Amino acid sequence: MNKVELIIAVQKTLGTSKADAERAVNAVVNGIKAGVKKTKNVQLIGFGTFKVASRKARIGVNPKTGEKIKIKASKTVKFAAGKSFKEIV
Repeated sequence: MNKVELIIAVQKTLGTSKADAERAVNAVVNGIKAGVKKTKNVQLIGFGTFKVASRKARIGVNPKTGEKIKIKASKTVKFAAGKSFKEIV
């Protein structure tokens, strides 16, 4: 499912216009982004948790040339599915 399909599903569930459904989906996504940026952790009971994780600096290999390169330390977002979400899958 992509974002457009999600908007259509929300539209059908809420019985609203496509524009209202798109605003709702965008509001949730933006809320998660802002929450992760501010608190480093967003927990949605029954769905899952978004967390900021740190990646250490490491040595990688350029697949095209085989040359070893240094990869800087970075941050990423990880998602851990909640219990009820795991049960559905």
